Amino acid sequence: MSWHVAALNLDNLGDLPKRCRNCVYWELSPALADQAEGYGTTDLEKEAWLSEVLLEWGSCGRVVYVGGAPAGYVLFAPPASVPRATEMPTGPVSADAVLLTTMQVLPEFAGEGLGRALTQAVVKELTRRGVKAVEAFGDARPGTEADCVMPADFLRSVGFKTVRPHHRWPRLRMELRSGLEWKSDVEAALEQLFNTVTIPMQTPAPVPVATPARAGRCHVSFLPTDGSSDDRTDDLRGRGEPR
Repeated sequence: MSWHVAALNLDNLGDLPKRCRNCVYWELSPALADQAEGYGTTDLEKEAWLSEVLLEWGSCGRVVYVGGAPAGYVLFAPPASVPRATEMPTGPVSADAVLLTTMQVLPEFAGEGLGRALTQAVVKELTRRGVKAVEAFGDARPGTEADCVMPADFLRSVGFKTVRPHHRWPRLRMELRSGLEWKSDVEAALEQLFNTVTIPMQTPAPVPVATPARAGRCHVSFLPTDGSSDDRTDDLRGRGEPR
């Protein structure tokens, strides 16, 4: 069955699972999240957060669709836009990194590689924007509490490395290659390719260049292609010159 990944925006925010659509675990501080939950405005807070990040920073999420139906999503943002990050025991997030906050794949699509596909979509987008690294907080014991934190084992399986160990909330990091490094690698490969190919070049015939001489005589110089001097004089008698 065909699938594709699309950028998350206000138009397709409703394609997130309902509990995720109303979840503000990462988007608000714990105190404000409790307050929004008490007032029943978490959905409005989620929409407001997404709108602000889109306007001030740019694309911050991806949704994967399988056969036209939403099957999972991922969110990422600058650490300054993620209040919950300051509450994590292995924080703060590095200044040169973007924070991958959460990822969900619906149970009926589990095991199809969609989590890896979403990760690759995030890496591609952040690399294009010149981001140096992406970090995430992992859950070393997933399934025991709210699943807003990605399993640490999953993050390691897609290329993240632990930078701050913790018995429950390790912080992991993935280095991203910049566009300039990618371009440099391509240029180096092309240079190596061309250096291994020898194209034989034919030596062109000497080009005669006429220079002024005495009347009735023409001095012809032949210019070889190797840069050496090879002057030859051809005496041509004029039509009216006596023998």
